[in-house]
Amino acid sequence: MAGLAQLAREAGHTVVGSDSNVYPPMSDFLRDAGIHVHEGWDPAGLDTAPDLVVIGNALSRGNPMVEAVLDRGLPYTSGAQWVAEHILRDRLVIAVAGTHGKTTTSSMAAWILERAGLEPGFLIGGIPNDFGVPARLGRGRCFVIEADEYDTAFFDKRSKFVHYRPDVALLNNLEYDHADIFPDLAAIQTQFHHLLRTVPPRGTVVWNGDDANLAAVIARGCWSKQLRFGAAAAEWRLVDHDAAGFELVTDTGPARALRVALPGEHNALNAVGALAACAVAGAEVGAGLEALAAFGGVRRRMELRGTVDGIAVYDDFAHHPTAVAATIAALRGRLDGGRLIAVLEPRSNTMRAGVHREELARSLADADLVYLYEPPGLAWDLRGATASLGERRQLLPSVAALVDALTAAARPGDHVLIMSNGGFEQIHARLLAALAARHGARQQ
Repeated sequence: MAGLAQLAREAGHTVVGSDSNVYPPMSDFLRDAGIHVHEGWDPAGLDTAPDLVVIGNALSRGNPMVEAVLDRGLPYTSGAQWVAEHILRDRLVIAVAGTHGKTTTSSMAAWILERAGLEPGFLIGGIPNDFGVPARLGRGRCFVIEADEYDTAFFDKRSKFVHYRPDVALLNNLEYDHADIFPDLAAIQTQFHHLLRTVPPRGTVVWNGDDANLAAVIARGCWSKQLRFGAAAAEWRLVDHDAAGFELVTDTGPARALRVALPGEHNALNAVGALAACAVAGAEVGAGLEALAAFGGVRRRMELRGTVDGIAVYDDFAHHPTAVAATIAALRGRLDGGRLIAVLEPRSNTMRAGVHREELARSLADADLVYLYEPPGLAWDLRGATASLGERRQLLPSVAALVDALTAAARPGDHVLIMSNGGFEQIHARLLAALAARHGARQQ
């Protein structure tokens, strides 16, 4: 929604908003962009008689502002529909979908197109460091959009990505998630099937050929050209890597070195998907490879927040067990000594419901120490589910207790990886400040 506000402002509209508990980096971005945000849901925020109210999918009936919009007869729409009608028309739309890696892959695709001289527009659910903003209109024909399968609004229960009607649909992967709105994996696959129904015959579906769940979606019907990427029998393949990186092999050209300025095989696979999609849109592969080698990453995706006395603190958005395991493996792969300390907040609706509790301990197994926030009202036994981690695992009932425990345990050379899909009560800044006070050192 912050990116959407930026697009509307760039398009010439006066934009204000309302939200609850806005936290960095988006709160900082909105402030710097001059977009005023009312804290909370006071209907007085509508007293300016807006021409249009764009309602995010986190709001439902009973919210005071939603009720005021309906009572006053104000015109309203969803974010996905507004973008589709006012931004995406007459653009070559690249929609990046999947359970994991959407933000990183969208950012990679926008950066590849930028370095290829195509000046793309984009709307991404994070802030790419190479651009410093989550959205822009762009002067070129291409527009990259992070395409979420979550529902659109309280009045529109279709997945958001059904609105976007892409020319290029990039499908990274597919697992069960969003247990609050989807009863099972099949329900999510149906939404992906609906997305494929919107891709025109001249368009292209770029999909991960190694993913059986995506293969099942494709088997239900695909009326567009297809381009597979992956590590097996795909047209664009990621082959075994050496100490220096990976290699890209395509059916139409020679093997080329793939150097991605982000760690982990999952990020290399994201990069191959982004390269393939951008090639379809007209970007030269060589320019794309150069762009990826210089890619600056995304805020809150294994972002180094600071170092105190040799103790590094990272922020990452991982919250699904698959993403947690991949993030830990990626950081482990680039460590040169020192312990990896994993810190996790089970915050997502799916995690709070306990859907992935059987996989959680395995996803954390490669960390040297594990600290888990145990929020009040959790519907399942977090302690029991992670018992196999033994004494290297601690459960704490508050962020203050986490900060205290981490400050006492961390030592020079450690890497503290904090994972949450929310603000986590600013634990990163609080931990860095506590470490500086305890060690008598300055943050770097």
